[in-house]
Amino acid sequence: MLRYYYINKEWMVSSAARRIYRTAAALSLGLFVGLCAMQLSGGVPLDIPAANLLLFVGVAGAAVTVVAVEYFLFGFDRSPEWKKVCWFCIMVLPLIGPALYCFIVYSRAVVVKANTTDRIKIHP
Repeated sequence: MLRYYYINKEWMVSSAARRIYRTAAALSLGLFVGLCAMQLSGGVPLDIPAANLLLFVGVAGAAVTVVAVEYFLFGFDRSPEWKKVCWFCIMVLPLIGPALYCFIVYSRAVVVKANTTDRIKIHP
């Protein structure tokens, strides 16, 4: 079966993409923790420019994470179907689910590790 991907497979599993997705997942988790902390302290201070900037960066990271891991889940993940369904249900949780998938599944995937390992050979 011929598959056509809108994003090149080599780019999707490259070391640069891995760094970008892991950074975006960390920003997503940071946004979640920050929103929980602000909720506990009484609200989101939107009149502070730094808060707006942090909120924007967190939302952008969450968006990148959601798109990237969904694309990887349906296009490149070689897990059994029941695991894919379980992870899809977990990814419905905003901010946390996609970030967990990125750190637990995407970062440890064989196809990603094969393309991101250092190819430097040290001879004794």
